[in-house]
Amino acid sequence: MLISTSVAQTQAIGAALSKQLKPNDVLILLGDMGAGKSEFTRGLARGLGVTGYVTSPTFTIMQLHDTGRLPLYHFDWYRLESAEELYELSMDEYLQNGGVAVIEWPSRAEEVLPESYLEVALEPLGDDERRITFTPAGGFRTIDEEAIRAAL
Repeated sequence: MLISTSVAQTQAIGAALSKQLKPNDVLILLGDMGAGKSEFTRGLARGLGVTGYVTSPTFTIMQLHDTGRLPLYHFDWYRLESAEELYELSMDEYLQNGGVAVIEWPSRAEEVLPESYLEVALEPLGDDERRITFTPAGGFRTIDEEAIRAAL
């Protein structure tokens, strides 16, 4: 568990985590509106070397950023009507295409989540402070939180 005290620090935590990510890793972001999911993803993208501005793909469901060390597939399932929409976008191909996938609002289509992923929970504690918790699921490796702290 890490505590972020600012937007910049939330981004820095994402950037530090990116150094530990490998091809085909999937991150599931949990948190209410305003919890910091998009800021965390911006930091993660910056850490991967993605150039350009990273916005939340709320209206497009998925944005591809392929300018970094690994491609970043940023999914936002908030507006999904059904999991079928993800199959139409060939989501399963993106998850096995050598990049890193970040999924916001995974509860909208839990039935299509991969077996192995890293859950990243962002919980606001007041002002700009938030608790960020990493929980590996389905055989996902343990994250070195000390390395992330050291990078801040």
